[in-house]
Amino acid sequence: MLTSGQPQFRYTQTPSKVLHLRNLPWECTEEELIELCKPFGRIVNTKCNVGANRNQAFVDINQAIQMVSYYASSSEPAQVRGKSVYTQYSNRHEIVNNRSPGDTPGNVLLVTIEGVEAGDVSIDVIHLVFSAFGFVHKIATFEKAAGFQALIQFTDAETAMSARNALDGRSIPRYLLPENVGSCNLRISYSAHTDLNIKFQSHRSRDYTNPYLPVNTTAIEGLMQPAVGPDGKKKEFESNVLLASIENMQYAVTVDVLHTVFSSFGTVQKIAMFEKNGGTQALIQYPDITTAAVAKDALEGHYIYDGGYCLL
Repeated sequence: MLTSGQPQFRYTQTPSKVLHLRNLPWECTEEELIELCKPFGRIVNTKCNVGANRNQAFVDINQAIQMVSYYASSSEPAQVRGKSVYTQYSNRHEIVNNRSPGDTPGNVLLVTIEGVEAGDVSIDVIHLVFSAFGFVHKIATFEKAAGFQALIQFTDAETAMSARNALDGRSIPRYLLPENVGSCNLRISYSAHTDLNIKFQSHRSRDYTNPYLPVNTTAIEGLMQPAVGPDGKKKEFESNVLLASIENMQYAVTVDVLHTVFSSFGTVQKIAMFEKNGGTQALIQYPDITTAAVAKDALEGHYIYDGGYCLL
């Protein structure tokens, strides 16, 4: 019988090749389940976000008994995102609508960029490469045991399939990479996600469908902090996003005013205004670094209004 001190397993249950996992992090992803279970055998199928709290899952694995036995005797419980996961045999013997994880087409791609560190490939480069195949809705980048990865959301599965077929196993063009990076192979599969939850724009996540999404200025400004060159002097990190401070504001400066001023040098994709340290600032996003550099050189120290008002 199961005692109160042994909450993880029902030893008397008939073994099944389908495991029932409980106490998972909310909206645990298919990729996280695969990472947990793959040391114990080939994963045939998964079903995530089961239960009222979306914190349970089923995994069809060909060595289910080995996995249950391992964690039954281990002093360390199975863990996902630091949470202890309870593993037991399922009453079911198969998962309905069987599919191989990562092989069923969907509108979100899971991209592993091999041979690079986080920061070597910017989110703007990823967007440039994948938007060649259709409109990219959202991108989220992160680091896992498999390396630097990105989730890329397209409008539909057909567009995602076109991008995967063309790019899987290929490399990002050399001219888009920093000098310290040799080759970086793209390993692409389909994600179980259908709609990524992007909470703010930053150098790690973008939602190209929502221009009103808050900007994480700390994350973006962190990329724009001056670096120190060989001569010991500070040099500014170039970016396609400009950070503008507006001083001596005797007249109102709106998003429309800034758009008029900055679009003289190229297409302005996004503008976000905010108050910081008692002053007004704005982030202005261009399609590329070159356009941003031209605008910066032309407008640095420029007055929006005659008479020395609203200094940029």
